[in-house]
Order: sequence, then C-alpha cells, then structure tokens
Amino acid sequence: MDIKKNDDIKLNIESVTSEGSAVGHYNGIAVFVRGAVPGDIIVAHIIKTSKKYAIGIIKDIITASPSRIKSDCPVSDKCGGCSFRNMTYDEELKYKRSRVVDAVERIGHIQTEITDVTAADTVYNYRNKAQYPVSICDGELFAGFYAYKSHRIISCDDCKLQSKNFKPCLDAFAKWVEHSGVTSYDENSGRGILRHIYLREACATGEIMACAVINADSLPDSDYLVEQLKAVQGVKSICVNVNKKNSNVILGEKTKTVWGSDTVTDELLGKKFVISPNSFYQVNRAQCEKLYSKAAEYASLNGSETVLDLYCGVGTIGITMADKAKQIIGVEIVPQAIENAKINAKINNIENAEFLCGDAYFAADELKRRHIKPDVIVLDPPRKGCQKELLGVINSMSPEKIVYVSCDSATLARDLAILDEYGYKANQITPVDMFPRTPHVEAVCLLERENNRKRIEFELPVSELVSRISNTATYKEIKNFVLEHYNLKVSTLNIAQVKEKYGIIERENYNKGSKNHKVPKCTVEKENAIVKAFEHFNMM
Repeated sequence: MDIKKNDDIKLNIESVTSEGSAVGHYNGIAVFVRGAVPGDIIVAHIIKTSKKYAIGIIKDIITASPSRIKSDCPVSDKCGGCSFRNMTYDEELKYKRSRVVDAVERIGHIQTEITDVTAADTVYNYRNKAQYPVSICDGELFAGFYAYKSHRIISCDDCKLQSKNFKPCLDAFAKWVEHSGVTSYDENSGRGILRHIYLREACATGEIMACAVINADSLPDSDYLVEQLKAVQGVKSICVNVNKKNSNVILGEKTKTVWGSDTVTDELLGKKFVISPNSFYQVNRAQCEKLYSKAAEYASLNGSETVLDLYCGVGTIGITMADKAKQIIGVEIVPQAIENAKINAKINNIENAEFLCGDAYFAADELKRRHIKPDVIVLDPPRKGCQKELLGVINSMSPEKIVYVSCDSATLARDLAILDEYGYKANQITPVDMFPRTPHVEAVCLLERENNRKRIEFELPVSELVSRISNTATYKEIKNFVLEHYNLKVSTLNIAQVKEKYGIIERENYNKGSKNHKVPKCTVEKENAIVKAFEHFNMM
C-alpha cells in the first residue's frame, strides 16, 4: 500500500540518518521523522511523499525508546542545530561510531579497527563560535538559528551549545539596533543592512571577538555599538565584515577592526594561537585537544621527521607537533590564516615551521618538484575531503605515515579507498565527538605505507646491466650539464653529497672529511641543479 500525504501510520524507528533525522520503514518505503529516537514506536503524520521515501512528523508516541529523554531546550524541536537533545548521550555515541563504521565499510570497503568514540566531558556550552542570522522587527532584534532545512529564523539567545558569554554580546547588539534604527538583511530583496552577528571566544583566555556582518560599506552608529560592546566583559575585538553578495556564505572578503585587536588569543596543548575572523579554528577547544593529542600519537614523531601539514588553518596541528619534529611545513589557502600561523609560530618560539599560502594540491605538487620528501603528512580537509589529484601527489611523495583528520565520514571513506589502492593501509580510526547533541562526528585515522609489498624478481641480462652502468653520467658530464643549463660551477664533493642524500651509491671518502676538517655543505641552489642533472641522465 502506498503512503499518501496526511496519512497517519504506525512506525518503528530503526536508526538515524547522517543529517540527524530518525528513519523507519513502512511497506518497504523509508520514512524520515525528525525528533524520533531509535527504539521509538510512533504514529507518524505524513507531510511529504515521493516514489522512494516519505517525510513525517510525530503525532503520537506509542512506546518510548529506553534511550529517549526529555529535551532541555524549548526550541530544539524547531531549531535545525541540535538533533539529539531528546536522546541519551550514550545512545548518541553509539550512533556516531556506527556512522563511521558504516561509511568506512560500505563506501570505502575498508576493514580496520575503529575505536569507541572519544566522548566529551560536557555537552553544554562548548561552542566557541556562533554565527547568528538576525531579523529586526519594529526596532527589536531577533537572533537565533535557522529552522531545519529552511532560512526561517528561530529566535534563541540562550543556546545550550553556545558559550554563556555570548548572551551579553547579543544584548549589546539589541541595544544598538533599538538606538540606531538599523534594518536587517532580506534575502529576497537584497535590501537591509545587518545580516549576521558573528561571535568568537578564546576559551583559555576569555577573549571575545564581536563582528557585525553587514550588507553595506559602513556600519550606522558604529560608535554606539562599540560603547555597548566595550562594556561586555571579555570583549577584546570589535569588527565589521562586509558581505554584499546574494549567497549563503556568511562572511565576506573584507573585514575591518573598529575597536581593539584584530585577533583573539587562545591556547591549545600549551601553545598560544591568535585567531582572525576568517580563520578556521575548531569550535570545541576541550575536544580539540583530545583530537590533536590522538593525531600526535598516530604521527609518533621522534624529532627526525619532516611533517607536511595540509589544510593547516592557523597552524594548530603543526605547531602542537613542532617540538617533536625536525621540520613542519604548513599549507593553507586562506591568506589571513597563514598570516596567523606565522605569528603563532613566532609567539611560541617555533623556528622549525614554514607556512605557505596556496591550494593544497598545487602546493604539494610544487613541494614535490622541490624534492621535499615528508616523513609524515597530516590532512585536515574541509567536509568535501581531498582532491583525487592531491592524493596522487601524496602517494608520489611516499611518506611513511598519513594522519587524516576528517569532519565527514563519507568523504573520509572515499579517500581511504583511494589511498588503499596506493598501498596506504588504514591501521586505526578514532572517532572524536567534537559536536555533542548534533549528528556530526570527527575522526582521525592513521595510515601507514604497506611494508610487505611483493618483491618482483627478474633476470637482467649482463649485456643490459653493463649498458645501464655505462650510461650513468660521469662527474664531468654532470658538472658540464649544470654549468651549461644553470650557469653554476659545482664540485665533485657537491655531487657526491647530493648522491648520498637521494640514495645514489657513492664512495664514502667523497662525502666525509678528516676529523678536524669540516666538509662544506652544498647550497640549495646547487643541489636543485644537480638533481635536474640526475633526472636528465636517468639517475633517479
């Protein structure tokens, strides 16, 4: 029997989707019901149907699941932020682990150890960043969050997930709205000024950044807003972000500080970090420390390694690992974040870290061309995961380990499958609950290059072997090539040193001096030229 709109059906709730909706089946058709809990037996009122699925709302709960609890938020059934306020935390953790397991096994076809989820110490007020869409009616400010799958604002100035210190900031904005007569942005007409209120808190220091996102070049009555926000304890930075684009992107490209500092400063694992409005920074500091500690455990550095940190943001992962590495190279596409990363390295007295601004793929490819060979590569991509081309470059760089930090299990599984084909095996995955009471789950995975690759044995004719040896370039040939193509004079010692570095067999006495004689090192410029000569003569 088909399901029709406005039908009331009895439904056993079986599981939860990746978006946080509960799901059951009726005559073989999946029915999605927001707010239900696995184990519930409900009467669902159908509000939408299609050939493959239906959407319903809870009309009645016949039998409540043992995992069902009463929500402690008055708008949780309307707001699109929390999905699990009516579910025990233990059940939520079980769901999150099962989500990672399902993605890795079903999408990636990967079999590996997946640990229990690293639980949060608290599920309340953990978020250090809030982006409130706003509506202004008769001079009154309504700030909150969007309803599920809509842009209808649910007013909520006391969110259970956000820092308690954000409420006084919202009150300050409300006073300014009433005083200035500013209007809110309308998506349909493109008119109105105030789009979002954007707040960040550095939890370790208590410093707060307050930002007005506006559809204008300047903020009306900004002096009054500054005076109101200055009075809020902890506010260190007040800024204005200009976003005139008709899009869902919250922040525009231009940000101006109107009072205080351009950044706020937080601490992670004993290191200090400055954060700008546009910079990526994990929203749950306590869980972030657990996540990065696990990443460091997987990297297992001993001080001799070069670490390539792709999608490095403000440098958090690399800098927290720097004390145990030989060299850190961070790559991030957001210029402001890279500037923050360089400052973060300086204020933490990190001298072995370099940060590059650029796309992860192009930067990694350029580093490969420079013959940078990282021992460990750290990946922390956005939700869409890594480019396939980037994974190919990573494979060609041949790191011993890859530490993959993921905020989306599906794209993690997809990328693990590609890396598996390259010979990188996922040894263990640890899910980390960065976002309690929501369906999102972070995960960190250790991949190691397969050591037991098959040996290929073949017979090489002596004539062929002699031919290959005879085709190896002499020192004179290498010197002439470098001089002709790069106008550089290199010594026999220079060539020997580069041979040793890249694993080309060399006589020991060319590379070492006497006990009392310091052997001069080959310059980077000469090394690159010699490497090009090696490639020209098929020596590497």
